[in-house]
Amino acid sequence: MSELFRLSGAGNDFLALVEPATAPSPETIRDWCRRGVSLGADGVFVIRREGGGDLVAMDYFNADGGWAALCVNGTRCAAQLAFHLGWPEDALTVRTGAGPFVARRLSNEEVELEMAPPETAPRAVTLDVDGTEVRGWALVVGVPHAVIPWPEGLGTCPVGVLGPPIRRHPQLGTDGANANFVRFAGPHELEIRTWERGVEGETLACGSGVLAAVAVGISTGALELPVRARTQGGFVLTVDGEAAGGGVTRWTMAGDARLLARLETYPAAERAFPETVW
Repeated sequence: MSELFRLSGAGNDFLALVEPATAPSPETIRDWCRRGVSLGADGVFVIRREGGGDLVAMDYFNADGGWAALCVNGTRCAAQLAFHLGWPEDALTVRTGAGPFVARRLSNEEVELEMAPPETAPRAVTLDVDGTEVRGWALVVGVPHAVIPWPEGLGTCPVGVLGPPIRRHPQLGTDGANANFVRFAGPHELEIRTWERGVEGETLACGSGVLAAVAVGISTGALELPVRARTQGGFVLTVDGEAAGGGVTRWTMAGDARLLARLETYPAAERAFPETVW
């Protein structure tokens, strides 16, 4: 098997394979990502060199084994791993299912991405969640997102209660969406918690969710670039760029992206684990 690495980006943790002969199966990904009984992770990605090393192809898989077009924190970690392997010096392009991203290494623990803005503006939605009206915004930043303003403060936000039905709400499409609960703390600051599809739980950070929240904040006048976004894991992701006409015309995201370990797995990491019966 190819080398397996563990990385973290602002609290999103990943397992990564470098140029494997074949990508891991959905069953293997699900087994590896089970916390407590196996390695545990929010997702798995595979990277391969293209064009001499300055271009890196990335395939990302959620913890449920399903392929996803984009994971922004995962993309920053993929770039950090490529830098660690010595493929480029300090800049490269990562080709994802949502398009190419220019990555720059700021340090051994930070990476900045430059990417295209959303193709469409946020769409206001009113969701019926178990008889309660929840107002927010829907948009796609590589993958679908719902952004729910929560001005009361995220410490008391019932993410575990509201997250699952919003994530699967029929108004957000057949594949559902990530559910982001956001407090705009000032014109240049936001706080965010995310219930992620494919993980089916709250994660410590979601990079594309931060970008979705920034897009909503700019379109509604609540935010101005640059924006510091504080995640559930306590890390701050900084979003900068250019905005005009209530929308983003160019943006970057910089923040934590760390290589944690190189792993050797044993068969016990891929056994058929029992499921909870209640």
